[in-house]
Amino acid sequence: MEKANVSGRIILFGEDDKDDEEFLSEAFTAVDNTLTLCFVNSGQKLIPALQEMDHLPCLIVLDYNMPGLNAAEILQQLNNYPRYKNVPKVIWSTSGSDTYRKLCLDSGATEYIIKPSNISGLEEAARLMLSYCTNEK
Repeated sequence: MEKANVSGRIILFGEDDKDDEEFLSEAFTAVDNTLTLCFVNSGQKLIPALQEMDHLPCLIVLDYNMPGLNAAEILQQLNNYPRYKNVPKVIWSTSGSDTYRKLCLDSGATEYIIKPSNISGLEEAARLMLSYCTNEK
């Protein structure tokens, strides 16, 4: 798990694409440079990484298609841990599939966002995701 900045508010990302990780880092830093951004590159590593964190993240962002477990499967596993119930979970996907969207929202996702294709759209998505990041540390 790599950390970008250090502060009280943490966002945990499940993202296996290095380019998307870089885009997310740049967009979130442009919107709020006081966040700690942590990245995990596999669905199977996300819950263990979450369990190792000293403080709960204020937001979990999951790429839908990751190796090991996809976002819907991670959400279903997270439902077994009451500790993570109130942490907002945003799905970030290239797929506009209504089936995927419904499955994720029914499994506890707060939001399902289709990956934007430009920088302004990415910063707008980062602002939307940050609107859910409300628990102060």
